[in-house]
Amino acid sequence: MKQTPDDKIISCWQNNAKPWIEAIRNQEIHSRVLVTNQAIVETITRLGPDSVLDIGCGEGWLVRALCQRGVDCLGIDVVPELIDYARKTGEGRFRTLSYQQLASQPLHEKFGLAVGNFSLLGYESVVEIFTTIPSLLTTNGYFIVQTLHPESVCGNHPYADGWREGSWDGFSENFRDPAPWYFRTLPSWQGLFLDHGFTLHDIREPVNPQTGQAASVIFVGQITASNPDNTP
Repeated sequence: MKQTPDDKIISCWQNNAKPWIEAIRNQEIHSRVLVTNQAIVETITRLGPDSVLDIGCGEGWLVRALCQRGVDCLGIDVVPELIDYARKTGEGRFRTLSYQQLASQPLHEKFGLAVGNFSLLGYESVVEIFTTIPSLLTTNGYFIVQTLHPESVCGNHPYADGWREGSWDGFSENFRDPAPWYFRTLPSWQGLFLDHGFTLHDIREPVNPQTGQAASVIFVGQITASNPDNTP
């Protein structure tokens, strides 16, 4: 059976789990170290959630950072090698779970906040996450997404939604076979929140002090009390 682009994203991360763990452990991704890691932690902690669901948690650095601040966290990821590493290296709860499984297998708990930190890369899988998240949040809960800033990564392509070829430029030579990713404009990201029962509480644009350019964009959505899928 031919792989869909969303399937290729999963295969890519399964094949590159080890170099990714090394890159995070050795702080090789300078924009994360310099800007975006601190930006997402600050954005979450300012809202003061008691519990957080980290969607696509990878090797678990964000879960560990939040647990150190007294937040109960569950991290999910489809790649077993990443989850195994996360369980061995610090606090937090972790489960090997795909985005489809998150929609079909009840977690039997709700969270004050859910976050996707550079982990919402596909098309159908991302729509599925936005459809699922309201049922996993407590009343007035938050959904935060940090992603590459569309205006910074558009390049020479038209500023329009669509699949783009992946790249490991700036990463070590140990990475291979980059995955495709689905480009969304700023209005498209905003529409995902509004169409799935969220109000946009905030939009942040962390700036890289070395380049003066936006390093990312952070959307902070809050579930509306009238959303029928969100019950205490």
